[in-house]
Amino acid sequence: MDIDSFWELIEECRAKAHGRAERLAWLEEELARKPVSEVVGFQVCLDRLCELGFTWELWAAAERIFGGWCSDDGFCYFRLWVVGLGRSAFERVVQSPDTLAEVPEVQRLVGRPRGAWGDDDWPEWEELDYVAAEAYERAPRGSDGFSTFHEAVDAQQGADEVVREPLGKRWDVRDEVEAALRLPQLSSRFPVTLQP
Repeated sequence: MDIDSFWELIEECRAKAHGRAERLAWLEEELARKPVSEVVGFQVCLDRLCELGFTWELWAAAERIFGGWCSDDGFCYFRLWVVGLGRSAFERVVQSPDTLAEVPEVQRLVGRPRGAWGDDDWPEWEELDYVAAEAYERAPRGSDGFSTFHEAVDAQQGADEVVREPLGKRWDVRDEVEAALRLPQLSSRFPVTLQP
């Protein structure tokens, strides 16, 4: 599976299924019909896209939306959610994280207390990271030579270097002056609620 095929699948999923549970079920069904190499390719594409979003600036955007703090895991799930927004939104957001303020899924959160956000509202989608592994178990296969899904993914990724530190420079999202300069739209819509 190449990147264009990956995005076509994500866009079709967005068009045909609503809510995360329905989208996951739809994706798993579609992937399970494909050869295992394409299922593995889906995960490889997903991993590479999440790596593109591994920046301090996008992490700061997540922290702003979440009220001033976002854990390592939370940021991982946030990036998966950004992929789930579709290609156009993903590419804009990775280039300029403040454009998240223009995404309808984010606009629906403005002014609402986080305690009132439903499961489908939260800008995290951890389960997207598991859908290919679930489909791999069901996909038609001959002898692919791998005993586990993760071995197959590692083999297809090859010698890609693992990025351990986000790109860019870390800054304090709770610094209102800097936040207003770096993330003006998000800062005006999502006040920091945590104490430094």
